[in-house]
Amino acid sequence: MSEEGVLRIGELSRRVGVSPEVLRAWERRYGVLRPTRTEGGFRLYSTADEERVRRMLALQEDGLSPAVAARAVAVDDGRGLAAAPVETLRQALADALDRFDEAAANRVFDRALATLTLETLLQEVVLRYLVDLGERWSAGQATVAQEHFSTNVIRGRLLGLARDWGQGRGPLALLACPPGELHDLGLICFGLALRAQGWRIAYLGADTPVDTLTRAADDLHPDLIVLTATASQRFTRVRPELRDLGRARRLAVAGAGAGVALAASIGAELLDRDPVIQAAHVVTAR
Repeated sequence: MSEEGVLRIGELSRRVGVSPEVLRAWERRYGVLRPTRTEGGFRLYSTADEERVRRMLALQEDGLSPAVAARAVAVDDGRGLAAAPVETLRQALADALDRFDEAAANRVFDRALATLTLETLLQEVVLRYLVDLGERWSAGQATVAQEHFSTNVIRGRLLGLARDWGQGRGPLALLACPPGELHDLGLICFGLALRAQGWRIAYLGADTPVDTLTRAADDLHPDLIVLTATASQRFTRVRPELRDLGRARRLAVAGAGAGVALAASIGAELLDRDPVIQAAHVVTAR
């Protein structure tokens, strides 16, 4: 595309369907437009400017905010969101979720799923986004409503990927959160990564009573039971029951609430790495 200025802003506006006021704002804020000037001081825009605007509009239709779309255009050099850096995809997802735009968030997730490996999607997009969301929530920069909306959208997409993850002939992992623990997205990511390593997954989810977990273990005879919690008291409140479970089954604990002392006290393994790396470690250690 030529960078030689040939278009006045009114003609560019007519071609791309964006008002001159918005075009000037994009030029000022994001540097998407790079006009030359005539001797009389009039701005002239090039066909390359027109193409950058069209790409920016297409990226916004995929769910990106103007700021993120502009960065993607600058970095991507015309290949579109499909070739955009992981950071761009993660920021696009965050922007869509922050403004409660589920459709846009799903479009970004679809694009990430189509262009990234499952491991990269889980590690670099989902888990890093969740860490950032938690930090922003703690700092008062994200509302309770945004946190609930975002985690519910992401949970739905992850569980969609988990469809039929209990089928097959590989070893079986039984996954749950102890009583009172409601944060299960990291556990779902672990299950997906473990599934990619050939395991079968039986998922009991958040806030699982220990007697329910024990009965499921008796029925299913899993090769591994994994419990995760964000606070240590979720484990310590049921320590005797978990100790009994650890004597009978291969048991592992994970999450911010798990530690070396806690794991030792119930006869469990400590999974202290990120969920995707941990899945590979569990397979190796089996």
